[in-house]
Amino acid sequence: MPAVNTPQFDWVLNRLHGRARPVAPVYQPELAARAVRFAADHPGRREYWVGGSTAAALIANALAPGLFDRYLARTGIDAQQEQDRTRRGDERDNLWSPGDSERDHGAHGRVDTDARDHSAQLWASQHHRLLAAGGAAVLGAAAGAAAHGRRPR
Repeated sequence: MPAVNTPQFDWVLNRLHGRARPVAPVYQPELAARAVRFAADHPGRREYWVGGSTAAALIANALAPGLFDRYLARTGIDAQQEQDRTRRGDERDNLWSPGDSERDHGAHGRVDTDARDHSAQLWASQHHRLLAAGGAAVLGAAAGAAAHGRRPR
C-alpha cells in the first residue's frame, strides 16, 4: 500500500527533526479503501499493487535489493518530513492516549492538495487480464506485420 493521506501523520510520535508526512506520491484514503474492497471482493489473487510507487519499490527490491536499500537510506529520512522542518510546540502524539480524543479528524490528513484521487497502477492491477489480452493482440499484430513484410514479392 502506498502512502495514504490520513491524520496519522499529525499525531504520530515523531523523533525526526521536522514534522512527519507521508512519502510522496500520496493517495487519498478513498482510493485505498476502494483497493481494499476490490481485493476483498476478488480473493483469487494474492496481492494488488495500488500505487506506482508500490510497484516500483517491489520491482526494485526484487531486481537490485542492495542498490534499493542504499537509495532509501540516502533519501528516506528527508522524504518523511515536511520541507519546512519547523515543528509546532503543541504537537501531541498518540502513543499513550488517542490523538483525536477532543474531536474526530475524519479520514483525510493535511496533504489533501498533494494527494491523488486516481491510480493508473490500481486500474492496471484490477484489469490485468484485459491488459494481457491487449498486449497479446499488439504482439500478434506486430508479428503479423513483420511476417507480411518478409514475404517474397
